[in-house]
Amino acid sequence: MQQKTFKTLEFDKILELLADYALSNKVKNNIMKMEPYKTLSEVRMHTNQTTQAKKIVETLGNPPLASMTKLKNVISLIEINAMLLPEQLNDVRQFIVSCNRVKSYLKKADSTFNDVVSCGYSINDLSELSEEIFKCIRDNKVDDYASLALTNIRKKIAHLDTRIKEKLNTFLRTNSKYFSETFIVTRNGHYTLPLKKEFKNQIKGTVIDSSNSGGTYFIEPSVISKMQNEISLLHIDEENEIRRILYTLTALVEDYLPSIKINIEAMEILDFLFAKAKLSLSMSAIPAETTTERKIIIQSGRHPLLSKECAVPLDFYMGDNILNNESKRRVVITGPNTGGKTVALKTVGLLSLMAQCGFHVPAKKGLFCINNRVLCDIGDGQSISENLSTFSSHIKNIINILKIADESSLVLLDELGSGTDPTEGMGLATAILEEIATKNSLLVATTHYPEIKDFAKNTKGFMNARMAFDRENLKPLYQLEIGEAGESCALYIAEQLGLSQKMINRAYAAAYNTTKTTYSPKNYVKEQRSNIPEISQLFDLHLKSQTNYEDESSPSNSSEIYEYSIGDSVIVLPEKVTGIVYQTVNDKGLLNVQIKGEKQLINHKRLKLHVPAKELYPADYDFSIIFDSVANRKSSHQMGRKHCPNLSIDVDNPK
Repeated sequence: MQQKTFKTLEFDKILELLADYALSNKVKNNIMKMEPYKTLSEVRMHTNQTTQAKKIVETLGNPPLASMTKLKNVISLIEINAMLLPEQLNDVRQFIVSCNRVKSYLKKADSTFNDVVSCGYSINDLSELSEEIFKCIRDNKVDDYASLALTNIRKKIAHLDTRIKEKLNTFLRTNSKYFSETFIVTRNGHYTLPLKKEFKNQIKGTVIDSSNSGGTYFIEPSVISKMQNEISLLHIDEENEIRRILYTLTALVEDYLPSIKINIEAMEILDFLFAKAKLSLSMSAIPAETTTERKIIIQSGRHPLLSKECAVPLDFYMGDNILNNESKRRVVITGPNTGGKTVALKTVGLLSLMAQCGFHVPAKKGLFCINNRVLCDIGDGQSISENLSTFSSHIKNIINILKIADESSLVLLDELGSGTDPTEGMGLATAILEEIATKNSLLVATTHYPEIKDFAKNTKGFMNARMAFDRENLKPLYQLEIGEAGESCALYIAEQLGLSQKMINRAYAAAYNTTKTTYSPKNYVKEQRSNIPEISQLFDLHLKSQTNYEDESSPSNSSEIYEYSIGDSVIVLPEKVTGIVYQTVNDKGLLNVQIKGEKQLINHKRLKLHVPAKELYPADYDFSIIFDSVANRKSSHQMGRKHCPNLSIDVDNPK
C-alpha cells in the first residue's frame, strides 16, 4: 500500500528528480527504493546532512564527483581474475583523481559540517597506484616507457620499420616499370608493393593481397622477408611484454581493492548527500523541523511539482496542542470545484513524506511529525480489469485504510462519500470520519457535503477549512483558510452567469429545504474568521513548548583524539551504525571494526566512542567469542592441545 501512496501523492516523481541529480547507478537505484525513516533521530540526522551538503554547495559550488559505473565492471573483472585493459586501468586512475579532488574540496568546507566532511576522512589516498598507472598507461595505450624491455623492443621495431621502408623505396625506384604506383602499400599488416599483373613472375616475393579488379598484386618482395620476419617476432615480444605489464597493474589494483571499495562507499554516500542538496537548491527548499508530537504546521508551502510562479503558497496546521492547548487532529476542507482542495491535500501528504525522508521542503517554514505510514484515497481509481466503479474503488481503498490506520498514521481522503447517492454518500462519509476519529489518526479530508461541515464544527478534534473564492471575478483563489467551512458557490456562480433570480430562489429553497424566497448571493458578505492565529505564531508557540533538546544524532568532534581498544563499542559516522573495534588503529589511521558480523577498515576520524570495552566486558574476557567463528575457536583450541596438520584457521574471514 505504501508504493500506491507514493504514486498517488507523486512522491515517486520526487524520487526521480532526486535520482537525476545522482551520478552513481547504485545511488540512483537506492533512491528509487527509498522509504521514510521511522525514528526522530534518523529523520533529524538525514535532514541535518542535507542542510550541511547544501551549505557546502552554496559556498564551494558543485562537488567534483564522478560516475562510478565503469568502476563496477573493473571490480567484477578483478574478482574473476581477468586482465584489465588499458582503458579500464585508466578508469581506475580517473576515479582516484576524482577521489583526491573531492577530498580537497571537502577540506575547504567548514569543520562544522561534520557529517559530510567526515566522509572525506575515509577516502584513502591512492596516489601511488594512480602514479603507477599514469606511468604505464597514456591515451588508453601502454606507454613506450612502461618498462625498459618494452622501450627496447619498440625501438628495435621502429629501427627495422625504417630500414624496411628505405629498402622498399629503393626497390620501387629502381624497378618502377613493374609497379602501378610509386608508393608503399600496407596490406594485412605487411609492407607491400603494387605489382602489375603482367610482371608477376618478374619479382621474387610473397603475394599478400590483390586488387578488386585483379590487375594488381600486392607483393612483399623477398629482399625484406628476413626483416619482416624479425619485426613479426618483435611484435610477439611486444605483445607478451604488454600483457605482462597489464597483469602486473591488474595485480596492483587488486592489492588496493579494499581501499578502492572504501572510497567507492564514501563517494556513493557523498553522491546521495549532494543530490539531496541540489534538489533542495532547485526547489528553493528549507530544512523542516520534526517532532514526536502529533502535529503538522506548514507556512507558505508549495507543491514541489508545480512551478514557483503558478503555485499559491499553502498555510496549514493541525494536531495536538495546536489551538489553546486543544487537539485538532482532523481537518475537513470544503470549497468550490477546481478550487485547489486536492492540491492542498496532496501538498500536505507530499511534504510530510519528503520531510520524513530527510529532504528539504519547499516552504517558508515547516514542522512535521513522524508517521508510521501515510494512507490516502485520492483520484477516481476506476479499474476495468477489476470491474470497479469510482465509488467501489473508493470504498475498497477506504476499507483497507481503516484496517491499518492508527494514532501514528496520516490519512488523506479526497471527495469523501462521492460517486453515489448524496444522502447515502453523506452518511457514509460521516461514519468513516467517526471511525477514523476512534483510531486517533491525523486526518485531512475534502468534501462537498454541507452536513459534514456541521459535523466537523460540532465534533471534538475536528476543524473546518475552506478554499477561498473570488466572487467578483468567479475565480478560485487556491488559498486555504483554516477555521471556517467553505461553500460550493454554485448558486452565486449561476446568478453571475445570468440565471434568473426566480430560478435562483427556487434552487435555494429546494437545496436548503426552506420556503425563503428572497435569497440573494449578491448580498454575500465575506465571513470573518475569529480567534485564528497567524501561522508564524504557531511556530513560536511550538518552540516555547519545547524543552532544550540535544539531538542524539549530533556528530562527534572530528578533532577529538581517542585511543580505541579492542572491544570498544563505537558509532560509525555518518551512517550512525554501531560496531565493535576488532583491531586497533594502524599506521594509516584505520581501525578494523566489526559491524553486523562483517569486519571493515574505517578511518578513526569517522568513529565516535559509544561505550568503552571496560564497561562492557570483564578484564580477562575472551574476545574470540565475538570475533571468531565456532569452527575457528574449535580449531584453535585443538591446536593448543596437540599438533593438528589437517586443521586451519581462516584469518581473513573469521566469520
